[in-house]
Amino acid sequence: MARYTGPMTKKSRRLGVDLKGNDKNFAKRPYPPGDHGRGRIKESEYLLQLREKQKARYYYGVLEKQFRKYYEEANRKKEGLTGENLLILLELRLDNVLYRAGWGRSRAESRQMVSHRHVTVNGRSTNIPSHRVKPGDEIEIRPKSRESQAVIGSLEVFGSRDVPGWMQSDASAFKITIIDHPVRSQIDAPVTEQMIVELYSK
Repeated sequence: MARYTGPMTKKSRRLGVDLKGNDKNFAKRPYPPGDHGRGRIKESEYLLQLREKQKARYYYGVLEKQFRKYYEEANRKKEGLTGENLLILLELRLDNVLYRAGWGRSRAESRQMVSHRHVTVNGRSTNIPSHRVKPGDEIEIRPKSRESQAVIGSLEVFGSRDVPGWMQSDASAFKITIIDHPVRSQIDAPVTEQMIVELYSK
């Protein structure tokens, strides 16, 4: 699946939120890029809605076509709010689960761990970052991959990040267990999902 490979700090500055997580360059210059980055910009309702959608897209590392499919699926659900359903679907992506558990310094790094087949879901190897986990699933680092320098480097932040309550993380066994679906209060994505719904509803 395609992904955005451009400069993330520039996107973070444009959208006004740290998309990478602990981005030191963004912290130094948290204003939009360009000669007029610190100037006033007249913000229309459409611009604000579009910005929220872009925040969510880049935050989870999803391109427009795939993001639209997530929205359409969320909109079809009979239970819950469309915006919250959208964020829950994005949270259940395998690469995001690894990041939430502290198995990568960024979602991009967690995505790479999946793409390189370092991870198994219920004992089966997968290289699909968008794989959707469900309650009861067990995610593990393959035994052979635990000696890999790339994996060891990714796991440097293991245990330093707060793990959300909808999953359990066992550091000694290199295992994550999905307990339940996340709820909005457990999702710390810096987006106003209702604005995304309003944008797509036009």
